Amino acid sequence: MNIRPIYPFTAIVGQDKMKLALMLNVINPGLSGVLIRGEKGTAKSTAVRALADILPEIPVFVDDPYQLDPNEEYDSYLDIRNSLQLPPPEAGKQPQVGMRKVRVVELPVGATEDRVVGTLDLEHALKKGEKRVEPGILAQAHRNILYVDEVNLLDDHVVDVLLDSAAMGVNTIEREGISFTHPARFTLVGTMNPEEGELRPQLLDRFGLCVNIEGIQAARDRVEIMERRAAFDLDPEGFAAQWTAESTALADRLLIARALYPQVQVERPLLFEIAQYCLDVGVDGHRGDIIMLKTAKTLAAFDGRTETESADVQTAAELVLPHRVRRQPLMEIADNIQGLRKRALAAH
Repeated sequence: MNIRPIYPFTAIVGQDKMKLALMLNVINPGLSGVLIRGEKGTAKSTAVRALADILPEIPVFVDDPYQLDPNEEYDSYLDIRNSLQLPPPEAGKQPQVGMRKVRVVELPVGATEDRVVGTLDLEHALKKGEKRVEPGILAQAHRNILYVDEVNLLDDHVVDVLLDSAAMGVNTIEREGISFTHPARFTLVGTMNPEEGELRPQLLDRFGLCVNIEGIQAARDRVEIMERRAAFDLDPEGFAAQWTAESTALADRLLIARALYPQVQVERPLLFEIAQYCLDVGVDGHRGDIIMLKTAKTLAAFDGRTETESADVQTAAELVLPHRVRRQPLMEIADNIQGLRKRALAAH
């Protein structure tokens, strides 16, 4: 059976800030995800699936529901099998390893906490008389992209669980006398239409980055969108092939940036610049400062540098700060951050 190609990420017209935020989170999942706020029909889900499609395949243990990395998480693999009372690999034999693509794991709006976190496998308990954990969506999401459409319609407690796992990189299941932990490092992407209700400020603050998007207003770009979509619908394979070189180059750039990120340095004056941005717009707490630092470093890595620059801090401010300020309307906050950026550029 032929699988229809995914619309290429590099063929998406406009929405540059959304695409940048997604790529930064792929490079550095420690940014705690991105919230995309905007109307329907603005390529949100298309961009997420397209980005996953160009990422290189990852190694996994065959039939492992926890998506563990054979190169880095073999000890976790053994610990989990022991916790679940599963037999260890035969002496002298390594578990079978395979390759597969990065997946987009979607979270249904009506998902319960048990479905997200994992729960007790009742069927196994009834048949065998043994307690065993049934993995949830967070197990599927490890090393993948977790896509949550209409995140503002989810139960607040479920959103809390998602954001905790995104920040800590682990998921803990505590059910019926069982306490079990497994890795849960994923790229979290939440989308919402503000007209359908807002997230609580406490939850909004937990998303590392936030972008506000709307339909493209330039007629030339809208025509380009129609032409490209029509060409893709007519010949998906041929259209995708036209963008193969650009997609491969972008995938290579993301991998290089991911490897480069630990080497990126930030001079102390830039830390003061980050702190001043947060003070100027009245950000509560210190999460904004820390995420801005991580974002600026990730931007430097994406640009192939090991030294962070003031321009990285300024771009980070536009992605990290607007959704963290409570004292002014959102558009006014965005205007203020743009004003701060212009003053910073003028000072340089």
